[in-house]
Amino acid sequence: MPTLHIEHPIKDFATWKSAFDRFAPQRAEAGVRHHRVQRPVDDPAYVVVDLDFDEVADAERFLGFLRTRVWSSSESAPALAGAPRTRILETAEEG
Repeated sequence: MPTLHIEHPIKDFATWKSAFDRFAPQRAEAGVRHHRVQRPVDDPAYVVVDLDFDEVADAERFLGFLRTRVWSSSESAPALAGAPRTRILETAEEG
């Protein structure tokens, strides 16, 4: 299962989470099967998000959507405090 892995600094978690939640319909439409939001225990101004897809192509398309329609707009991403780092990952092994 391919995972779109995203990390970035944020200004405020509540604001970020509200914006993240607004895009739930777009995530479902894009084929996101499951998501995880994590925060480093020593950095409350940072988030790590994993979005699971059935196909790599779906993850790539959604990443394009994020870059062009979400992260490029301070209105769509009001709590973004830096450039997101992304990777599309495939599971090599699970325990």
